[in-house]
Amino acid sequence: MKLCQIVPSLEVQHGGPSKSVYALSLALARAGETVELFTTEPGRHETREDRGLSTRTFPRVWPQRLCIAPQLDAALQTTDADVFHHHSVWLRTLHYAHRRARTRGLLVVSPRGMMSAWAIRHRPWRKRLARALVHPGALEAVDGWHATSAEEEAEIRALGFSQPVCVAPNGIDAPAEADVQRGIEYWHEVCPASATRPVALFYSRFHPKKRVIELIDLWLEHGPRDWLLLLVGIPQDYTPEILDAYAAKMSGAGRVAAFSGHDAPAPYPIASLFLLPSHNENFGLVIAESMAHGVPVLVTDTTPWRSVRERECGWCVPWDDYGAALQSATAESAGTLTERGRRAREWVLRDFSWDTAAQRVAGFYHALGAPNA
Repeated sequence: MKLCQIVPSLEVQHGGPSKSVYALSLALARAGETVELFTTEPGRHETREDRGLSTRTFPRVWPQRLCIAPQLDAALQTTDADVFHHHSVWLRTLHYAHRRARTRGLLVVSPRGMMSAWAIRHRPWRKRLARALVHPGALEAVDGWHATSAEEEAEIRALGFSQPVCVAPNGIDAPAEADVQRGIEYWHEVCPASATRPVALFYSRFHPKKRVIELIDLWLEHGPRDWLLLLVGIPQDYTPEILDAYAAKMSGAGRVAAFSGHDAPAPYPIASLFLLPSHNENFGLVIAESMAHGVPVLVTDTTPWRSVRERECGWCVPWDDYGAALQSATAESAGTLTERGRRAREWVLRDFSWDTAAQRVAGFYHALGAPNA
C-alpha cells in the first residue's frame, strides 16, 4: 500500500502534531508500507530519508497562516498514492489533498483537535471562511476520519459527519536516559529554583486554549508557597515575559517562572506534578509524555484522560474543581506522588505504542478499500 501523509507543518511551535504525525508515519513505514510525508515550512524545499520514511518539505508562501504551498500542490497531483491522509483542517493543504483524491486514492483526515466544540467557537468566522473558500467540499468528500480518542470521534459525529471513523490513540516512546539527564542539567541551570523546590510543570503552547493565565491565578490562590509553578512553552498569544509580568502584577513574583521551550530539552524530569487545564485536547501528547517520565498529572476532563483517576496516576477534573484538586495534589507527600508517577509510566508505556497505532490506521485504510499490497 502506498501512503501519502500530509501535515501543514512539522515546526515545533504547532504543538503535538509536529511530533505525532512524524512518529505515526515512521511506524507505518516500519510496518512495511510505502510512505511519503509532505509538509511545509517558510523558504524550505528539501527531501530527507529516515528509516524508510521519505519526508518532503515544500516552501510555504503568503499568507503563511493558511499554509499555501503551490509546490506541494504540484507534487501531490502527480503522486500515485492509494491513500492521502491529511492531518488538521481549515488549511489550504487539505484542499490540495482533496483535489488529488478526487482523481485517485482515498482521502482520510485527522482533525487533530481542530473540530472540538471549543475550537469551533474560537474565531468561528475563520472556520466558516475556511470551509467555504480554503478547502470547499473537502470535509464532505472525506472517505474516513482518524480520531485519537473516543472523545474526538464524538466531536466529529456532533458536527454531522457520518463517514467511518478510526479511533487510534497516539503512541508514547520511553524517554532516553541521556535526554532525561540533559533535561535535569539544563533546567536546574536556567531555573535554579527548580533544583531546590518541588515543581508543578505546565508544558504546552502559550495559547488561550491552554488556560495558562487562569492557571497562574489558580496557582497564586491554591498553590503552596514552597512549590514553584514552572511554565514552559512555545510563545504564541503569550510570551514568557508577558506571563512573568502578569504573575508579578498579581503578587506572584518568585512563585511562578516562565520560559520558552524553543531549542530546550523537555522539562519533565524536574517535575513533581504536571498541570494542563486545557479547554480541550483531542489526545494531549504532553500529558502522556509526562506520565512516560513518571510524573503524575492534573488535567481537566475536557481531555481524554479520565482513566488517570481510576488508575491512581493523577487527577482529571472539571475546570470548576481544578483549584481544589490543585490544592489536594500538592498536599500529597513526595513519596505518594512518586508512586502515582510510577503507575502512570507503567500504564502508558504498556498500552500506548506507535506500532499499535500504525496497525489500527493501516487496517482502517484497508477497510475503506485501499489495496492490501
